[in-house]
Amino acid sequence: MRMMLMAAAAAAILGADAAQGVSHAASQAAVPPHIAAALADKARPDEEAARDAARKPGELLAFAEVKPGQKVADLVMGGGYFTRILSAAVGPQGNVTAYQPEEFIRFQASYGENQKKVAGAYANVTPLTATFADLDLPDGLDLVLTVQNYHDFHLTPFPKDTAAKVNAEVFRSLKPGGLYVIVDHAAVPGSGLEPAMKVHRIDPAIVRQEVEAAGFRFEGDSPLLRDPSDPHTANVFDPAIRGKTDQFVLKFRKPA
Repeated sequence: MRMMLMAAAAAAILGADAAQGVSHAASQAAVPPHIAAALADKARPDEEAARDAARKPGELLAFAEVKPGQKVADLVMGGGYFTRILSAAVGPQGNVTAYQPEEFIRFQASYGENQKKVAGAYANVTPLTATFADLDLPDGLDLVLTVQNYHDFHLTPFPKDTAAKVNAEVFRSLKPGGLYVIVDHAAVPGSGLEPAMKVHRIDPAIVRQEVEAAGFRFEGDSPLLRDPSDPHTANVFDPAIRGKTDQFVLKFRKPA
């Protein structure tokens, strides 16, 4: 019963809607031609394109309102899956800041190698490396996108105020009206921050609370990557659940 009540409370937080003027996206949002063209870009590795069916990047970037000519940031770019798509979607008049945390590169050199490879292949991609504490994003961004990495801000090796500092920097860097879109693996509602380290998940209610505390307005959520069959307790790297987790998609806007 207690778990059901916590789940209901979390759903209420995420669903705070008509009274606040929040709209919810359809699970199959139309994919604009410039994003469809970016997905069809021959420069994309075949192994990345093969993951599109599960990751739904076209619908996600449509939800994030990506347009040609925009200045965007891929916050924790990882292997560059979204960096490549964003580069083609914003086009030659746009720019993508590909941020790879220094902490990640120290942990595994391939993170730095991935960043160099992607930045070297796309003229409109600017690499950025810094610790979370020293993050300094470009001014006037239209969008900051972070996918499956928000929970990392709460890993125990990092200072406890890491998420607050990153959110504050994202808010500062965005132009008025700019968007902050967050995708991550959902944890059990009400489970606190322990799942971030143990199973690489986070309760979406915590994310919303922290991001709104930084000054953002909640714009909406999308059920695009939800999967109710996920029990929310398995480590996301467990082969039995990897690639099939329940993921939330939250959109926030910097007030104009």
